Amino acid sequence: MSKAMIEDRDDGAADSKDANNALVAKVDTPGEEGREKWGRQMDFLLACVGYAIGLGNVWRFPYMCFKNGGGAFLIPYLLSVLLNGMPLFLLETSLGQFCSVGGLGIWKICPIFKGVGWATAVCACLLNIYYIVVIAWALFYLIASFSSELPWGTCGNWWNTDFCYVAGEKGAISANVSTSIQNMSTTVVTELSNNTTALQLKVSSVDEYWNRNILQITDGIEEVGTVRWQLALTLIVAWVLCYFCIWKGVKQTGKVVYFTALFPYVIMFILLIRGVTLEGSAQGIMFYITPNFTTLQNPKVWLDAGSQVFFSYGVALGALVAMGSYNTYHNNVYRDAVMVCCINSGTSIFSGFVIFSVLGFMANEQGVDVRDVADGGPGLLFIAYPKALTMMPFPQVWAVLFFCMVLFLGLDSQFCTMEGFITAIVDEFSKYLMPIRAIFILFVCVVSYLLGLLCVTQGGMYVFELMNTFGAAGYVLLLMAFIEIISVSWCFGVKNFYLVLEDMIGYRPPYWWYVCWLVISPMFCMMVLIFSLVYYSRASYGNDYIYPIWAEFVGWMMVFSAIVCIPAYAIYKVYVTEGSGLIEKIKNASKPAPEIEVVMVRIRKSIAHKRAVEAAGEEGVLMTAADDKSNNKYDESKC
Repeated sequence: MSKAMIEDRDDGAADSKDANNALVAKVDTPGEEGREKWGRQMDFLLACVGYAIGLGNVWRFPYMCFKNGGGAFLIPYLLSVLLNGMPLFLLETSLGQFCSVGGLGIWKICPIFKGVGWATAVCACLLNIYYIVVIAWALFYLIASFSSELPWGTCGNWWNTDFCYVAGEKGAISANVSTSIQNMSTTVVTELSNNTTALQLKVSSVDEYWNRNILQITDGIEEVGTVRWQLALTLIVAWVLCYFCIWKGVKQTGKVVYFTALFPYVIMFILLIRGVTLEGSAQGIMFYITPNFTTLQNPKVWLDAGSQVFFSYGVALGALVAMGSYNTYHNNVYRDAVMVCCINSGTSIFSGFVIFSVLGFMANEQGVDVRDVADGGPGLLFIAYPKALTMMPFPQVWAVLFFCMVLFLGLDSQFCTMEGFITAIVDEFSKYLMPIRAIFILFVCVVSYLLGLLCVTQGGMYVFELMNTFGAAGYVLLLMAFIEIISVSWCFGVKNFYLVLEDMIGYRPPYWWYVCWLVISPMFCMMVLIFSLVYYSRASYGNDYIYPIWAEFVGWMMVFSAIVCIPAYAIYKVYVTEGSGLIEKIKNASKPAPEIEVVMVRIRKSIAHKRAVEAAGEEGVLMTAADDKSNNKYDESKC
């Protein structure tokens, strides 16, 4: 093939590529001026890092790790990352980048499944209501950290009982406890000696600060009590911070994440340096990483690994789609997704060293085993770690650093989830909401704040845990992720999606992702979902409170409020779609929208042309090499 012919083909490929880009830019672009994009590519990376790396990495992963065999837990965890976490993360960010629209608009690739987009919007809405309460708690602790003496490190306050003791007093009972026991009648003391010990009556000053001052917790969800006005104020501050992070659009968000995503790493590194220099830290670290391979025989360990990856990566909530939608069409989303996933899992493992180095110190100070001071969930952030802070020199400094880290980790995840919800709704109703986007965000923030007040009542912790269990529950997210993968791989077609990805990044990604999307990831989601239901247990708070049946029913109603969107929209779409019969209607409702089909035609032509040029180039190189070899032989023979 002549050089001129190859150059002509290159020009044709460029023309085809330009035409394709123009069409893709035109499709699903709200507003006359086109869709807003990230100011820099690093903005997208840091936004994904900030969103995916949240409080779950700090309070859930270390606890899951030591609970399920220490270092041995990394085997099912890393397999879950490779088989499910990374494929789903790449799928969602790629879909957003391809369609350049939020979590509802992407379903133009397979309209019958648009109900999944509505289901993710419902879950994101519920998550926005209760997740930000954690930030309100962190703000409360942060403000208290500026006191001359940490209030949770002393007894004798109005919220303390006679059985209060200060953490760090090895085996000691506070004077109040001793006096109370001495004043008891002989009968009561005899009864106590038969059933419990004085040591078991002790309550940490940190526990009492959390339960009796901050939460003022009631006996159950039946007793909601009054609103804690201090928490209501910190909740307002949290929502104001969230609003100003996103109100001006993605370029404003891109600037914010440079601080909110990176600053927690600085604090974690400082806390790690401090942690490993404390006496007993090695005990905690060894407890964290020592493998117990016998635990791998327990299916519950594999379930915990799968659910941890699923939750920490933040898939099936629309936020990843929204952030990907602000990329330029030819951004290397494959590289970015793999990079963010590696950072996410690396941060989870790293945070375990930060947490358990300090828990080892605390266990050493109290003369107990590490498992007796380790905890998961809010208890780790607001009881176990604050207790350790009181035992350090200059505790106020470390408390301020720690709760700043909690604040920024939570804030990042909160406003990125909020951005995902806002993007989906505004893109869907862009004609009405795009001109008043800032006002619509304010409206959502105000409504979410008012609904969230239920979580800062005296019985609000029970409401929080109920929403945390069912609101954006694993059952819903797993089902949505399963349908999402099936709709893309089997309805839109995994080959088509692979072509889209190749057209965007400029090269074919490894075949591994093809196999994951087609078979492995949907099977993995369904397996984890089934095991979650098999091992289902009644909703509870702590070790001794079981939610009443009516509360669990409310929780399951939250689950079904999201799930019902999927079949309801599918039925509606089939009903309004033209066709002579039900089967034809379903087929037509499953076809991509006309503008997507036009783009796919151009992508196929562009990639076919590109491969032809590549093949022609290789053929030309081989012919040139053969000519050179022939010429060399001729010259040698002449000599």
